[in-house]
Amino acid sequence: MEPLLDLTDVNYTYQTAEGETPAVKDLSFRVFPNHFLGIIGPSGCGKSTILSLIAGLIQPNSGKIAVSAEIGYMLQKDHLLDWLSIRDNISLGLRIHHKLTPEKEKWSDKMLEEYGLAPFADARPGQLSGGMRQRAALIRTLALSPRMLLLDEPFSALDYQTRLTVSDDIYRILRSQQMSAILVTHDISEAISFCDRIIVLTKRPASVKKTFDIHLTLDKERTPFEARMAPEFKDYFNEIWGELNV
Repeated sequence: MEPLLDLTDVNYTYQTAEGETPAVKDLSFRVFPNHFLGIIGPSGCGKSTILSLIAGLIQPNSGKIAVSAEIGYMLQKDHLLDWLSIRDNISLGLRIHHKLTPEKEKWSDKMLEEYGLAPFADARPGQLSGGMRQRAALIRTLALSPRMLLLDEPFSALDYQTRLTVSDDIYRILRSQQMSAILVTHDISEAISFCDRIIVLTKRPASVKKTFDIHLTLDKERTPFEARMAPEFKDYFNEIWGELNV
């Protein structure tokens, strides 16, 4: 199976007042179709920088980044525009890229209905809860039909209960759309529950310290919430915690 994303020996250095600071060193990993990859590491190690490199917002100093899929990017904040309705926020990217068609409008309305936002289609973002706003932001991103989604701490601004619910919602949406995803998070439990594979990064400059393939035994269909009940969950947590604290 061909990867959608292939990073090979990627290096990136940025400029500071003190001079050059290496952020990423000899970084290599792949993401395949219908695959969820988690990236976790010490604070400030370069996780968000890696997503910026993948998205093409910055260019590596050396190495290769091969991308064979359209990419969507979902940030910590939803960045919904307060003066637009939820429906207009969702269609904004389509309008900017001149891709708003009757078919896309129909798809957007279907997604609003399916994920409980139809009654709020004409509401402003300030009238919605944090979880609803994140669902709207996700639908906006998916409207452009990416095959791979970059998730940069997308649940961190939510309270714990909402965080679990929205994580389940987004997981189901991405699986139903047969998408791949890269989740950057500080939360070990979140990474284990959401992802098929996790790479643990070193301190800056970031490189891959260890990789964990996640295999969980579940009686029910896997969701992030159900994954936390798996007997293997605690063992993965302890192993990853150990890698982060060595």
